Amino acid sequence: MTNDWPEHLAVGAVRFARPTGRFEEIITFYRDDLGLPVLAEWRDKQGHNGVVLGLPDAPVHLEITQNEDPPVVPPPHPENQLVLYLRGPAARDAAAARLTARGHRPVPAANPYWPERGGLLFPDPDGWLVVLAPWVFGRDPVPTPTPPA
Repeated sequence: MTNDWPEHLAVGAVRFARPTGRFEEIITFYRDDLGLPVLAEWRDKQGHNGVVLGLPDAPVHLEITQNEDPPVVPPPHPENQLVLYLRGPAARDAAAARLTARGHRPVPAANPYWPERGGLLFPDPDGWLVVLAPWVFGRDPVPTPTPPA
């Protein structure tokens, strides 16, 4: 596996976007409950609402939009996930404690990969999953699978 970008693909940042039918609830979940900083936000810009969330100095962003009345949102699927690779079990536990304190509960994973390696999954208000993984992909070794309890 390589960590080099192809010569012809000089990407400076990546943004993943998806729609929601619960714009205010989604902003509250990702900004207030999870704690992602808002990098940009707009309201009723040519009939569109949007928010861009990310981490300071990280060139990867999550954009949530709402642009139809009523919005057409694809149903969640257990493999539609936002995976946050955190700096160890203590960081995972801190993020999970914050979500739990704000009324969110982890859900079982459809794929045993995450729980076997210490990952926790929380649904957002649309039912899409946020995975809290206790290692940094590409930097830390992937935890050895542990049998589920």
